[in-house]
Amino acid sequence: MQSVRAFRGATTVDADEVGHIAERVEAMVRAVLDRNGLDADALISLLFSATPDLHATFPATVARARIPELADVPLMNMAELDIAGALPRCIRVMVHAATDLPRSAVQHVYLEGAVALRPDLARP
Repeated sequence: MQSVRAFRGATTVDADEVGHIAERVEAMVRAVLDRNGLDADALISLLFSATPDLHATFPATVARARIPELADVPLMNMAELDIAGALPRCIRVMVHAATDLPRSAVQHVYLEGAVALRPDLARP
């Protein structure tokens, strides 16, 4: 029986530049989809957040441009809270999808500097 599950992903960028952000967002989203065996038909929505030090582009905009499978999937951007000591230049995604995976089998993805957020869940 399928359930709605949430799949988390996070990455960091080295520079606030459209091309660099686009590369990292694409890698993060594709890793979440690939590691969890998700295809476009399973996707319900993707929520992106970015830290306040990123201004060059919207993560959802570059995700839709670089990942054709997201053409008709609702995507949304939001700002992370500006908390002292928070990881800088960080982009996160929460993917909602219908899947047969039990919650214990969900693989969350932490790339680049975002590994520091959840080293217990990060894998090479």
